[in-house]
Amino acid sequence: MLLGGPVLLCGLAIVMPLILALTVSFWERKMIGMTPGFSLASYAAFFEGSRFALLKRSFWVAVSSTAIMLAIAYPAAYLATFKLKPGQTRVFLFLLSVPFLVNYVIRTFAWAYLLGRTGPVNHFLRWTGLTSQPIDWLLFSDFAVYLGVVAAYMPFMVYPIWLSLSTIDRRLTEASWTLGEPPLPTFLRVVLPLSLPGVFAAAIFGFVGAFGEVAVSQILGGVGYQLMGNAITSSLDVLNYPLAAAMSTVVIGCMLVLLLLWLWFFDLRLFLGKVLGR
Repeated sequence: MLLGGPVLLCGLAIVMPLILALTVSFWERKMIGMTPGFSLASYAAFFEGSRFALLKRSFWVAVSSTAIMLAIAYPAAYLATFKLKPGQTRVFLFLLSVPFLVNYVIRTFAWAYLLGRTGPVNHFLRWTGLTSQPIDWLLFSDFAVYLGVVAAYMPFMVYPIWLSLSTIDRRLTEASWTLGEPPLPTFLRVVLPLSLPGVFAAAIFGFVGAFGEVAVSQILGGVGYQLMGNAITSSLDVLNYPLAAAMSTVVIGCMLVLLLLWLWFFDLRLFLGKVLGR
């Protein structure tokens, strides 16, 4: 009963903005305002215009960057779980959280400085003789956007994978070794399947962040580089609230589909078992 009030407030804080966005997406734009009603004009403008191509581009960037982040986060989580001592694991997980002590936008501007024509990276490349001229594609390019997204969200993905790996009973891997299975087949047949709930949770974290990205694409991608987050803010800038709400609703719908798939295929109690002490 004591938790009922706070849980209700948190639920309202999460659900009410979603309901409001869904409701406004059906309204009609009138000059600098909007008229309540039920119209699919905003959705038609979204799916029939160039913004739909932007949605597909954002989806590809989110999927591909999530794959890159998983390729980095899983080995890091595996190392922290099976190769490091408990004290070293705590230090490693703490170091992953240190970048979040600095504001997200400031960290993105720091990457812009590092990758610029006169930045330390280009200076180092010229100093080592690897190039005689500054490399332009380090900044305001797909490379810069991917690097910024990976740096921003990859640390988030290590934690759920580590949590999932740390709940695996070590006796299962020891039994596999006793039966004569080499390390690689043991990993593929025992460790990887049991860690999939954490992998899928990490993929959701990475995909959601990359799919709704605004600052990285604007700062590291340049003025002409846009993802869905930038398109939504552009609609808000011109006071087209129904269109912005329609695009936000579509993005949220994609994210909810991923979350429902996770809940459908994996048992949340197994994933949180160690935390809940069960």
